[in-house]
Amino acid sequence: MTVVSRRSVRTSQPAQSLKRGLSTRHIRFIALGSAIGTGLFYGSAGAIQMAGPAVLLAYIIGGAVVFMVMRALGEMAVRNPIAGSFGSYATRYVGRFAGFVTGWTYTFEMFVVALADVTAFGVYMGFWFPNVERWIWILAVVFFIAAVNLLSVKVFGELEFWFSLIKVVAIIAMIAGGIAVIVFGLGNQSEGAAGISNLFSHDGFMPHGVMGVLMSFTIVMFAFGGTEVIGITAGEAKNPRKVIPEAINSVPVRILLFYVLTLGVIMSIQPWNTINGEESPFVSIFSSIGLSSAAHVLNFIVITAALSAINADIFGAGRMIHGMARQGQAPMVFTKTTANGVPWVTSLSMIVALLIGVVLNIWFEDQIFFLIAALATFATVVVWLMILLSHIGMKRELARKGLASAGFQIPFWPLGSYIAVAFMVFVIVMIGVVPDTRSALVTGAIWVAALGACYWIFVRGKRVPEIDEFDADPDSVPEHGENVGQQAEGPRS
Repeated sequence: MTVVSRRSVRTSQPAQSLKRGLSTRHIRFIALGSAIGTGLFYGSAGAIQMAGPAVLLAYIIGGAVVFMVMRALGEMAVRNPIAGSFGSYATRYVGRFAGFVTGWTYTFEMFVVALADVTAFGVYMGFWFPNVERWIWILAVVFFIAAVNLLSVKVFGELEFWFSLIKVVAIIAMIAGGIAVIVFGLGNQSEGAAGISNLFSHDGFMPHGVMGVLMSFTIVMFAFGGTEVIGITAGEAKNPRKVIPEAINSVPVRILLFYVLTLGVIMSIQPWNTINGEESPFVSIFSSIGLSSAAHVLNFIVITAALSAINADIFGAGRMIHGMARQGQAPMVFTKTTANGVPWVTSLSMIVALLIGVVLNIWFEDQIFFLIAALATFATVVVWLMILLSHIGMKRELARKGLASAGFQIPFWPLGSYIAVAFMVFVIVMIGVVPDTRSALVTGAIWVAALGACYWIFVRGKRVPEIDEFDADPDSVPEHGENVGQQAEGPRS
């Protein structure tokens, strides 16, 4: 593994720092809402069609692997909570090219997802205001989120708190209503009444066999995309050594509650073979409990989810580019911050790119949107793979130097990490096997090749600006065995 020297050249213009303005409450709800979006509200229908009720197994297995990824990221973030997060870790523990690919792939992934969400926002608002042009809503939401991201990280955290709270309450209410339908027979039930038996009827629990479950991973894993934003928040958390472990340890509960239990309730009420993707599975739940305005309720929820996602996407991409600029992998202008510690150049750049992307999406929707959506699936898995490889590199470096690991360690090390790496490789292979996602592999290969060319021209062989966070005693961690999650004081800024 290549390790970037900390004895690098100091630039004449020192990099400007971010502010630690995210409280425990903010990060807990950012963690809660990070994986609740269109992947759950709409994308789950495709996974159900592939695997039937056995998709629940795919969500459990996939969720367990994502938890391993988050624990790997958490151990690195607790040890060194910096801007750029896993992009910086890949640079340090794997190599400059790995960090370059990781950072820009994540940034482009966030751009793609944000583009999809602003487009979807225009569609959602059209449900209530059909006579208003879609582009008006798109412009409005882009400028609104831009203003939020340019104020302060505390404002971002507060907005994400309320967005996530709405989503969480809505899903819990849906689960409670669904259970009431199953247990008490509430609502109007058609032939094939609601019940757990629906999970085993209609060709059985695994109607398409093991291969159906394996194919569903291409959708299931993408649905978990966004959880890695927890690592990005570490650079601006007030007490990262305490709140990051707490947020990451909530991942298994979130997966069981928001995915497994939710989809289990949905498929108990509505036979899986009638969930065709033409409408969200969530609509059927609200309709089943006799809520005549089900479509309006769902529209409000998905609008909230879209706003939350756009907000988090611009935040994550901006902080990633800021961290990359500090390492010479992006123009140094991206290190500039406002008095409130907001990297305003990166945020504005994302907004401009988003506006251009929206225009291109409107003009060439069939050609462009399909390709970038396919790339987002590929990018998510690649980023997680690089997080795991960076963590393995860090553990090897610590062992070589005889240093103690941070108190927040990945479970089942080293076997669990290598199994997770193998699983990510398996998902990438499955992306190529499934006909509908095969283009993602081709597009992803082209993307990596393009990044390789850019790296060779603009980055390779050039001096690396001094990374202040690494210089500030990077190996300063709690004594072996100390519980990091209980540490009262965070690392030095």
